[in-house]
Amino acid sequence: MYDFSDRIKNLSGSATREILKLTQRPEIISFAGGMPAEECLPCAVIKEIANDILGGANADKILQYGRTEGCDALNVRLVEYLAELGIATDTEGIQVVSGGQQGLDLMCKAFLNKGDTVLAENPTYLAFLQIAKTYEADVVGVDADENGLVISDLENKLKKHKPKLLYTVPTFSNPTGKTYSAENRKAIVELCLKYDTVIIEDDPYGRLRYGGDEVPLMKTMDSHGIVVYITSFSKTVAPSLRVAVACGEKELIRKLTIGKQGADVHSPALTQTIIAEYLKRGYFAPVLDRNIAIYRERRDSMLAALDRYMPSGVEYTRPDGGLFIWVTLPEYFDAKEMLPDAIARNVAYIQGEEFFPKSGDGKNTMRLNFSNSSPEKIDRGISVLSDLIKDKMRKHKEITL
Repeated sequence: MYDFSDRIKNLSGSATREILKLTQRPEIISFAGGMPAEECLPCAVIKEIANDILGGANADKILQYGRTEGCDALNVRLVEYLAELGIATDTEGIQVVSGGQQGLDLMCKAFLNKGDTVLAENPTYLAFLQIAKTYEADVVGVDADENGLVISDLENKLKKHKPKLLYTVPTFSNPTGKTYSAENRKAIVELCLKYDTVIIEDDPYGRLRYGGDEVPLMKTMDSHGIVVYITSFSKTVAPSLRVAVACGEKELIRKLTIGKQGADVHSPALTQTIIAEYLKRGYFAPVLDRNIAIYRERRDSMLAALDRYMPSGVEYTRPDGGLFIWVTLPEYFDAKEMLPDAIARNVAYIQGEEFFPKSGDGKNTMRLNFSNSSPEKIDRGISVLSDLIKDKMRKHKEITL
């Protein structure tokens, strides 16, 4: 009946969003989403700031149309915020975006033509795969190990595919939770400079560190303008505010601004002003410290439960931060096929194959989120998953004998 465009008719919905629909029942223990804990959302502070803003003399201006580049008050704060991360820029080098995903979308809009190739870590953030496919680009996975991207594989694929973009989540990666080493980041920047490839450094989780040493951002290693750094306040303040920032060279940022003008004109001035005041009033650091303590306990609880319950042959990452643990099951497992059984036992997760550019890869993997469940629910949920996995192992052993 409808003659949809080629770019949209073959796309499927986000696996995360579809599974989240199934997990709204209160009895479900969900390890599926990447949501902050509800108790970590600063509701009282946001209410205080919003009341002050809307009760002030400039309320009418804040509810009016604004600049595509972002509100002046926020942009000044963002320059200071980025400086704390080691990134030197000014307001012309940043673009406020409506969530980090819009930054990814605008980068794809600015660079990709139909049939272009993009490189990304294998596995990578599933929403980026969806965005790149919307622009009719091919995503090729780059092998990774515990230190980051495998440099030899990266160079081979840079030579072969001549990509315009390399997409990375180098700090507490989604989905694996891994962090690239400083040496790995430096090598990536040098290689991409050599092969004229722009790097997207997506960093929604970098401030959520629970252990280990800080690692410098790739943007701080960039002296030639090839890294675009994107960070968000979704995980550190509140996701529904949809405030994030892209930082890069002025010429590149100008193209993102033009692309955003055709998308939504500008991000909401009200939520931008809330974040500006949140930073100005000094709420960011103490609330973040409180939340880190909560998430650290939950990460530790999940790792302890995995250690306690999981059978031999199941492997998992031990992240220093972020929101996710990546589980690798024996090769004969199909995590997607197992998911309905898990949901029937009131536990949910995301099947790992959704995070791989190549269809069919990662069938024996799953992503677990620990931020949005209490330690008690985490222990119970991992115990249930472990029992299910053990059952599958026993059945496999019986079949193969």
